[in-house]
Amino acid sequence: MPTEHPLSRRSFLAAAAAAAAAAAASSLAVSGLASCAHLGRRRDEGMLVYVGTYTDAGRAEGVYLFRLDAEAGTLRPAGAAAVGPNPSFLALHPTRRVLLAVNEVTEWEGQRTGAVSSFAEAPETGALTPAGRRVSHGGAPCYISVDRTGRFALVANYVGGSVAVLPIAGDALGEATAVVQHAGPAGPNAARQEAPHAHCIIPDPTNRFALAADLGLDRIFVYALDDAGRLAPAATPFAALPAGAGPRHLAFHPSGRFLYVVNELDLTLGAFRWDAAAGTLAPLAMVPLLAQRPAGEATAADLHVAPSGRFLYASVRGDDSVVVFAVDPASGAPAPVQRVSTEGLWPRNFGLDPSGRFLFVANQRSGSIVGFRVDADTGRLTPTGQRVEVPSPVCIRFAEGRPA
Repeated sequence: MPTEHPLSRRSFLAAAAAAAAAAAASSLAVSGLASCAHLGRRRDEGMLVYVGTYTDAGRAEGVYLFRLDAEAGTLRPAGAAAVGPNPSFLALHPTRRVLLAVNEVTEWEGQRTGAVSSFAEAPETGALTPAGRRVSHGGAPCYISVDRTGRFALVANYVGGSVAVLPIAGDALGEATAVVQHAGPAGPNAARQEAPHAHCIIPDPTNRFALAADLGLDRIFVYALDDAGRLAPAATPFAALPAGAGPRHLAFHPSGRFLYVVNELDLTLGAFRWDAAAGTLAPLAMVPLLAQRPAGEATAADLHVAPSGRFLYASVRGDDSVVVFAVDPASGAPAPVQRVSTEGLWPRNFGLDPSGRFLFVANQRSGSIVGFRVDADTGRLTPTGQRVEVPSPVCIRFAEGRPA
């Protein structure tokens, strides 16, 4: 996908819709068992890493598999699977070997919606066997997460401006238990904020709430999440961002006390104190990602907090950089430490390996994943020198800590 501007995004997705319709019947048949049948490496040869992509130009394979050498910080190709069109964002079940993928299209089987696909993972090889699909109840689903009990998938629909909850039963997904359409005054950016654009939804650390960032409305919505997978507005239903911020992705601090948001449009990082008892956000700081806004197109993309909680990382497309922040353990406030080139074009999602020793960036436009070593004391990044080619990479997920 060449850009994140909504007009070109929609043009791409519209063009992909026809291909999606033709691919829908066949893509489930072209499963991990078929396209990953050559995988023979055992799990003791390295942790599995899954990469979601945009299936540009009718490419069948959409999820790519790698093995991570946890000592060297290198990725070794381990296969690819056809999982339907545009599996741009992935989530892994916390306790079972199940992978979930959005199908980021605006039309699915004649309906104005995208889809969500589920797959069983082979324990030894990571090969994917399809377990079913459900509609996402909105166009262009662009984010998926799993609640902390592993019972529900949470989905954000960008074009639809809605969020949905899908129950997880075994390896498969059930009918939605909740669909909420975002509404409110649009932000001031006429080109990007003409309507609601849900961009992220995650559970809070207590699993009593779900928080959703809406780029079009400059809001972080807060929902009560009950045991039946239903969403209801919290007592304080949203936190407002500065006009034109364009909140994109959210991340909780490991302590559960702080929430961070990367704002796509104004290139800022927001910090909030999270009250888990009341389900409320109190603003702490709003800091620029860059000392000076670069010339030309530039948008923020992703953020992650280090497992230690001491550092925070954010990616900026156009500037093609990752920015490192130190996190004050008492106040949660971020302070800039480093800005480093991603050594590729248009960094989208990135991932810290579970140990926090390595960071891998998905450079969407240059079709590459680039690795960096993380300094445990300073949080600073140093390129490892490894670059692996992946067409239109978007999302990186590490498969660790689940049963064989």
